[in-house]
Amino acid sequence: MPELPEVETTRQGVAPLVSGRRLQRLELREPRLRWPVVLPETLVGERLETVDRRAKYLLFRFETGTLIVHLGMSGSLRVLPDGTDYLKHDHLALVFSSGQSLRLHDPRRFGSVHWHSDDEPDPHWLLAKLGPEPLDPAFNGAYLKARARGRRLAVKNFIMDSRIVVGVGNIYANEALFLAGIRPTVAAGRVTLAAYEALAGRIRHVLAAAIQMGGTTLRDFVNQDGNPGYFKQVLNVYDRAGEPCRVCGTTLKDLRLGGRATVFCPKCQRAQGFRA
Repeated sequence: MPELPEVETTRQGVAPLVSGRRLQRLELREPRLRWPVVLPETLVGERLETVDRRAKYLLFRFETGTLIVHLGMSGSLRVLPDGTDYLKHDHLALVFSSGQSLRLHDPRRFGSVHWHSDDEPDPHWLLAKLGPEPLDPAFNGAYLKARARGRRLAVKNFIMDSRIVVGVGNIYANEALFLAGIRPTVAAGRVTLAAYEALAGRIRHVLAAAIQMGGTTLRDFVNQDGNPGYFKQVLNVYDRAGEPCRVCGTTLKDLRLGGRATVFCPKCQRAQGFRA
């Protein structure tokens, strides 16, 4: 599944091409995505003001509301000249005054598209319970320590909970915990404040680096230009079980936490947590 860096890379790629343009035509070729797609006819003619991101959701902010797009397991966006032949799994096209067509391509149809009107007073239900953004300065070790108090949940699962912090997917959780020297299985409530300060910094670092390098190469994801990301080339632990640690040479171990592949270094990442 595209993670936060892939989604942010997509946002940065498409935003300059469609922001400030008016929607001339909307073509919904397949409404049966993860949830049925229902879009207002009044959207045509509106100006797209900005393209933002919240967690793994792309927010296309029009004059009267926001189009909330999730790329699902295999979705991607392309900006193409209007009239370009459709691919089999191009399900939605937004055609702008520039003559460019923004296409949502999703072979597995696990993505989603929702409309949230500005007249609705509450946040959309997909966004209402999300935690802070990991790249926000307000996200820090003190926040993590406070939210972890008394929690027996493994620290890796804790930081992957979108109600705690958004966008820390499996790949980046593995990498951040390695860089912070924390064993993934340690109970969240036993990690010290100092360790959480280090972890918050490593989460920011690994996500920022992945965004700068274009996102991680995943099987089904390519960025808006059709080129894969490159961050996977420098991963320290993810998908490297049985290989030597790049730091100490110890053989990397693997296990499953919450159904997710988890790789760690027995030497670099501490075996036990530490009470504050």
